[in-house]
Amino acid sequence: MSATDVPANTGDRAARTQQAVRYISWVALALMTTSSVASLRPAPTMAVYGLASIFLYLLPALVFLLPTALVSAELASGWNGGVYKWVSEGISKPMGFLAVWCQFAMTIFYYPSLLGFVASTLAYVINPDLASSGVWTALVIMVCYWTGVWVSSRGTSGVAGLASAGLVIGTLIPGTLLVILGIAFLGQGNESAAPMTASNLLPAWAGLSSLVLIVNNFLSYSGMEMNAVHVSSLRKPGREFPRAMFLAMGLVLLIFILPALAISWVVPAEELSLTAGVMQAFDAVFAAFNSQWLTPILGVMLVAASLGGMLTWLAGPSKGLLLISRQEGYLPPFLQKLNKHGVQQNILVTQGLITTVIALAYALIPDVSSVYWIFSVITTQVYLIMYLLMFVAAVRLRRSHPDHPRGYRAPMLTGLCGVGFAASLAALLIGFVPSSQFGGGSAGAYLAIVAGGALGLGLLVPFLFYRLRKPSWKTASPDEEVEVA
Repeated sequence: MSATDVPANTGDRAARTQQAVRYISWVALALMTTSSVASLRPAPTMAVYGLASIFLYLLPALVFLLPTALVSAELASGWNGGVYKWVSEGISKPMGFLAVWCQFAMTIFYYPSLLGFVASTLAYVINPDLASSGVWTALVIMVCYWTGVWVSSRGTSGVAGLASAGLVIGTLIPGTLLVILGIAFLGQGNESAAPMTASNLLPAWAGLSSLVLIVNNFLSYSGMEMNAVHVSSLRKPGREFPRAMFLAMGLVLLIFILPALAISWVVPAEELSLTAGVMQAFDAVFAAFNSQWLTPILGVMLVAASLGGMLTWLAGPSKGLLLISRQEGYLPPFLQKLNKHGVQQNILVTQGLITTVIALAYALIPDVSSVYWIFSVITTQVYLIMYLLMFVAAVRLRRSHPDHPRGYRAPMLTGLCGVGFAASLAALLIGFVPSSQFGGGSAGAYLAIVAGGALGLGLLVPFLFYRLRKPSWKTASPDEEVEVA
């Protein structure tokens, strides 16, 4: 075949390779990173802290977002294959499987929390009273997820474009409008619901539980390792990638912090819903300007953006897990089967059955905000296991392969990995402590649910798959093995 023909001379090959490279500007990379990380969804979670939300966003940005971005850039510029390849080369193949499993497994709890936000937002379009209904939330989660599975299983193209449009439609426009109206709300002489004095810059200390909400911000900043693959598309990675990451971090912080502050100005913390807080703020500020008819419109925009984001996440992590499992035999053949469109439908359906069971928790537990928070914590815990492995692998690869070609070398790599590892481990451990917002609940029940979800799904399930694997589970053809590697 022509794809395997060897050019007549190496000069032709080099010329073709040079022509194939498409460079992007560091500003474009910063905007791409911003679109994949920034969202209005976590704003209500931090709005309860008012002015202290600035500190609670800045701290994880410095100790987690920045190390993750720079370290993953070095790994991506030296080793193709994503986190599985990095951890497999740096630690071992079993740990590589654990890393890619956690990258996939976090979505099992991510979808219920994301679609819980969709349900509460959609309620403001239909009937605001539904925002606190667990039955409504569970129904929306199941309908939206299975619809997403149907769309993804047909191999529909153009989903990525929908998510890109979501940055403008569901984040930038609503976020900017919320901040402008919030400022106008204060300009009319209305008093801020949260105090805006220097004494409120740091969160009030009420024991370890007062720090638990910061864990959610680690999930807000996650995904940077996926954007690191674009480092090789920069003309001068060593100089331009740090610029792109600092610009992206500044833009992400603005998108996270300003809407959170705007919500805290309008909605008192004790009345704030973690799932419907954005719509509460819009509804309150529109009421102040006699424009509540705009609330459903903004709700539709937020829902559209969230569903677009869900579709882009639905097939991605599961596809990576599928390719590695076909090569190494980590999953049974049933979960490796593809439909006629080449989509891993059995994995998506199995994941959907688990998501359906999880969604029923919204119907069974009266407090929707509590369920939303618990699922967010479990999602973060599972994802943090992957980051712990990534930081260890980066240090070991720098020491064991110091001369391996890298398009970008992170400055003070060992120090960055140390900070990132310590921050990730601290966030993982703090996540097992019940939040001060839910002090009235059972600490034992909270610990059991979070530990069972995070450790069971993040460690026990992949351990069982690995121990039970059989040689017959390797189903990849030689061509597929080359592509994955």
